[in-house]
Amino acid sequence: MNRVGKKDETLIEMGLANDGEESNGPLFENLSNTDSELPCNSEIDKRHQSKDSVFFRDGVRRIDFVLAYVDDPKIEGEKKVERRREFENNLEKAGLELETEDKKESDNGKTYFVKIHAPWEVLITYAEVLSIKMPIKENDIPCTAENPLDWISWPFRLPEIVMHPEPDYFTAPFSKERQELYLIEDENTFFSPSVRNRIVFYILTRCPYGTEEGKKKFGIKRLLNNGTYTAAYPLHDCQYWKRANDPKCENERYTLYREWARFPRFFKEQPLDLIRKYYGERIGIYFAWLGFYTEMLFFAAIVGLICFLYGAFTMNENMSSQEICDSEIGGKIIMCPLCDQKCDYWRLNSTCESSEYSHLFDNVATLFFAIFMGIWVTLFLEFWKRRQARLEYEWDLVDFEEEQQQLQLRPEYEAKCTQKRKNPVTQELELVKRKSIHDYGKLSLLYFGILFWIFLIIASMIAVIVYRLAVYAAFASIMENAQTLQPIQGILTPQLATSVTASCLNFVIIMILNFLYERIAIWITDMEIPRTHLEYENRLTMKMFLFQFVNYYSSCFYVAFFKGKFVGYPGHYTYMFDRWRNEECDPAGCLIELTTQLTIIMAGKQIWGNIQEAIVPWIRNWWGRRKASSSPENLYSRWEQDHDLQNFGALGLFYEYLEMVIQFGFITLFVASFPLAPLLALMNNILEIRVDSWKLTTQFRRPVAAKAHSIGVWQEILNGMAILSVVTNAFIVAFTSDMIPRLVYYYAYSMDPSSPMSGYINDSLSIFQTSDFPDKNRPDINPENFSTCRYRDYRYPPDHERKYAHTMQFWHILAAKMAFIIIMEHVVFIVKFFVAWMIPDVPAEVKAKIKREKYLTQKILHEYELNKLKQKLCENRTTASMEKEVIATEGRVELSEVM
Repeated sequence: MNRVGKKDETLIEMGLANDGEESNGPLFENLSNTDSELPCNSEIDKRHQSKDSVFFRDGVRRIDFVLAYVDDPKIEGEKKVERRREFENNLEKAGLELETEDKKESDNGKTYFVKIHAPWEVLITYAEVLSIKMPIKENDIPCTAENPLDWISWPFRLPEIVMHPEPDYFTAPFSKERQELYLIEDENTFFSPSVRNRIVFYILTRCPYGTEEGKKKFGIKRLLNNGTYTAAYPLHDCQYWKRANDPKCENERYTLYREWARFPRFFKEQPLDLIRKYYGERIGIYFAWLGFYTEMLFFAAIVGLICFLYGAFTMNENMSSQEICDSEIGGKIIMCPLCDQKCDYWRLNSTCESSEYSHLFDNVATLFFAIFMGIWVTLFLEFWKRRQARLEYEWDLVDFEEEQQQLQLRPEYEAKCTQKRKNPVTQELELVKRKSIHDYGKLSLLYFGILFWIFLIIASMIAVIVYRLAVYAAFASIMENAQTLQPIQGILTPQLATSVTASCLNFVIIMILNFLYERIAIWITDMEIPRTHLEYENRLTMKMFLFQFVNYYSSCFYVAFFKGKFVGYPGHYTYMFDRWRNEECDPAGCLIELTTQLTIIMAGKQIWGNIQEAIVPWIRNWWGRRKASSSPENLYSRWEQDHDLQNFGALGLFYEYLEMVIQFGFITLFVASFPLAPLLALMNNILEIRVDSWKLTTQFRRPVAAKAHSIGVWQEILNGMAILSVVTNAFIVAFTSDMIPRLVYYYAYSMDPSSPMSGYINDSLSIFQTSDFPDKNRPDINPENFSTCRYRDYRYPPDHERKYAHTMQFWHILAAKMAFIIIMEHVVFIVKFFVAWMIPDVPAEVKAKIKREKYLTQKILHEYELNKLKQKLCENRTTASMEKEVIATEGRVELSEVM
């Protein structure tokens, strides 16, 4: 820790130096190569070489990174030229080797390409700075015995060379002083391309380019933002549709495309080790999580489909819908108008079809599925922890410390630091940013801005509710009077028409607000100037998730928990803003409307997301290379091909996680209303894996490799949503579904033992005397002179002494609902915590392997030190101090064996 901390501090000091000579920093000076060792570009033999190569013109030095820029004819062009000159000079002083392709060599005749190569000395220095683990010995721990049933999964497997592209090794953090300890067969291939581009990017983000306006400027990110460079990216190793002509190229991109990124391979397992090797652990862990999530969705989808089929098969046995559809029962029940003045009285059997469809989702299986999903989500999170622990071991991330990658200071924070203070733990000086009154005022303004945008989401939701209230009367009037709608009036009721159009309108508003909130959340987080990369990502994640949570789920929460709950009763209705009468639920319940809302938003989001992820990048790339497609291959170089691809960006993976977490909310928070939600999510995710892999392999530049040992703060968000889902589903079953009122009627109020549910509909509807309607509620037309009408509630009739007051049955049902919520929550939570306690986060075999590998690695390192000391002892003849050191080293070896 201390060793790495000191070297990081040196790098930071380099970036904060004042003048050009000092700004290079001690580390950059130590790594600088003499100019005499490398010939300048003009002296390099420009012999014919395939432009598809990933090497310099000499065919030996690998291109680890590429910078692209265009001549700027504006006044700022001179300043940009000076920045580039200073920046590239400092890169060369840091030890990197550069080779520039003139714009005349480019396809468009405008773009310069600066190719960067990291020589061996630079790689080994920064491998030690970043504590990169490198192989010291091939792993000799025996593999787990094969399962006799493995033949069942044979059709889903990929070739072994694809699944495990390289042997498994014991590894140790790289040290320059102990190079002979590592398995270095070839210096050119010892560090993989992903490790090389990670090291070069680390240098690029901290390399200075001068002082402007009294402030120290450094880092490729700033140069990209101010237009000095147009792009900075590592190269793909070959074209994805064919192998490279150069035998020295790895062709891993081609393998990934053929075995992973094509949709016909959707039933195959993912080559996670190859993904990790090519793109880095951070992208690898995302696809591992997405694949595991999809596998677990398969079980939830099967159970959800069974519950849906149960509802379909028992549809004709539902006594409630039978009574509603019966012309002698539902046809003779006159219902009160659903809006003031313009709406007429209507007969209950007009909602026959919607009541039948409600039974698909509102039946006994709903309760079972809600409880099942509460347990499923716990199993998913616990088994993922085990899978993650296994990946940590297999990918050498067990001892990975966040500060090695995520806790490094952000260059943007370093630029604002004006002071140093001693860390009380490490006793080393570290950079700090002193906060002023201006900073606190700015932060307060930012947080008020966050509240403002959240209130804007709520305001948009209220606007949709107002739309529902305002247009319902119009739909009711049109659908009752228009003869052209007669064929569909049985299916498309005014309630359903209002719900569908409002859901579509709400989805459009959600998409518009998402577009705004993504940029606002990034802007607010940038203004906060977080100290570390991890802190930046966590803050941005929480803001974006909070915005998306309110944006996507607010309308579903309204339908599930507010619609139809505060309606009042005829003659005493509740109004929003004293103008619009609150909506009522269908006599069959609000669950079918929640299902409609959920289906439209969830399906619409998935379709729109796939269009954005697949079609939009493809169109942009096609448009960008429309001229280059006519160029011969030897003119359209590898760096130009990659330059014309889309930039994945630092937040590319963030949006992928966010999309899946929002989907996770849909299938857990409201799954009691829509058992088919896991099935929709499963079909989407099968496509999502291949779309993400296809676009990453074919449509985007190669991202810079980065380490990650988990899915980060998303794990905590998933845990929170899992707990919240138990509460929401319990309330949906209790207050949105009709299950509890039916059960209370079945056990306490049924009068027919042979058919306990007969008479339920009549029992659930109260009576209102039409003469009691005030003028503002009375319908304009009452052609049949109805004296009474029915409405959905439990109130005394007009001839009772407690006229229109709640009956005792209402309070019995309310008590049953509250008791159900408490019992269901406690049962599910007890099972959840018991399952979580029973399943260890790290498998026992993985714990044993970790201990075994640590022991063997320590033994190898101690034996290496012992042999080295013995060799010194032989060279120096014998000295007392050397003998003592040998004895101490032998003691450490014995101690490690005992441990």
